[in-house]
Amino acid sequence: MLSQSIKDIPRNGYPLFTTAKRYWLPELEVHASDPEALTLILLHGTSFHKETWEPSLEHLLKLSIQPGSFVKIREAWALDCPNHGEAGHLNEPMLNLPEYRNNYTCEKYAKAVHRFLSAGPEHGARIDFRKRNLVGIGHSLGGNAMLILQHLEPRIPFTSLIIIEPMLSPAGPQHLQKLRSILVKGAHERRDVWPDSEQAMKALTKRERTNKWDPRITQLFVKFAIVPHPGSYIEETPYTGVTLACTRDQEAAMYRDADGPTKPVLDLNKACASKPVHIILGGVNDFIPRRVHEAILDSKSGRNYASKTTIQGVGHLVPQEAPEKLGAAMFEALASNVGQPFKSKL
Repeated sequence: MLSQSIKDIPRNGYPLFTTAKRYWLPELEVHASDPEALTLILLHGTSFHKETWEPSLEHLLKLSIQPGSFVKIREAWALDCPNHGEAGHLNEPMLNLPEYRNNYTCEKYAKAVHRFLSAGPEHGARIDFRKRNLVGIGHSLGGNAMLILQHLEPRIPFTSLIIIEPMLSPAGPQHLQKLRSILVKGAHERRDVWPDSEQAMKALTKRERTNKWDPRITQLFVKFAIVPHPGSYIEETPYTGVTLACTRDQEAAMYRDADGPTKPVLDLNKACASKPVHIILGGVNDFIPRRVHEAILDSKSGRNYASKTTIQGVGHLVPQEAPEKLGAAMFEALASNVGQPFKSKL
């Protein structure tokens, strides 16, 4: 899988960097001028980064080019939340200012993505996403942000959505309150400094929350979500430690987002009424309670999903724990959009 990194610098009064990565296979270049070919837009979950999609995405793209596939994909784009990953590292000086320190939300992630996608050539953008056949894909925080993005003005036309384990509670915020408290506490208490990347890798493989990750995800996390510690920049200091690109305070702020679990429910309702929306959940209720999943799937809600998929044996962190199963599930969703349900052979 080939990739290209893009940095959208602060401009027009917006003070933060937006970082994105474009992915494609050489075989997909035949679709470069096909207006029907899909451009995938992927948003990640809290405490992660855009590259966390790579194992799932590579499997999905390979499935799309195998014989018998009717899914035409042009390319895929993954974007960092501005306080995560590469963007979080670049934006660190601004994120330390009072207006950004403890109040970043999934809506602000959506607005950053909207700014990137709607820029157009008139603002120096390389690609006019407004003329692409867009499919939105989001996990957890990224699922919520993707739903909010659907109704920001001016509208960006997405033809379908794939929402994975959204942090949504249609029956009210109280059903996720205990989880949010646990996540805030965990964010503040978890280790965030290591002597070097090797020690960070060892720590992640031993930690209960992270030892279930696919090894490729752990390697990507160490490469893209862990950065040089600010102390290493001080002249004449012998310290060369590493730390999290998304700081503990920034992560906790995302979990405190008061409207995050409920406001995007209205956007989900509207999206289900206007385009195919596919929902993918983990079969293990390790983070999100079963009753919340049941409320999301409730047939009486009026939300009609194009497909409902449960990946057994994994919990909330589907992209991290079962990336290839997720890639196959996303491919199945895209295949059903073109009326060609297709079982992969890979």
